[in-house]
Amino acid sequence: MPYHKDKQQAFQAAQQGFAEADDVYNELVKDGASYGKQLAHLKEEVQEAYEQIENALEVASEHQRVQLQQYQRDLQSIVNEINNLD
Repeated sequence: MPYHKDKQQAFQAAQQGFAEADDVYNELVKDGASYGKQLAHLKEEVQEAYEQIENALEVASEHQRVQLQQYQRDLQSIVNEINNLD
């Protein structure tokens, strides 16, 4: 059974999840020795962020919903970029 937090907590978790995924993406060293490990970590962060955003969308206000949908679009851009690198 999913745990339902209040709107603000859910939104903050999604916001933090997105920020962490974005940070990992921005620190990705495409030609570094640990690229594979970094890429796997990024994929995990993106998946977690997607889950947090989905949870937050269940209880979000209209203003929060707009921001959460932007996070989803930004994550999709990251995923598209990763897929082009593989």
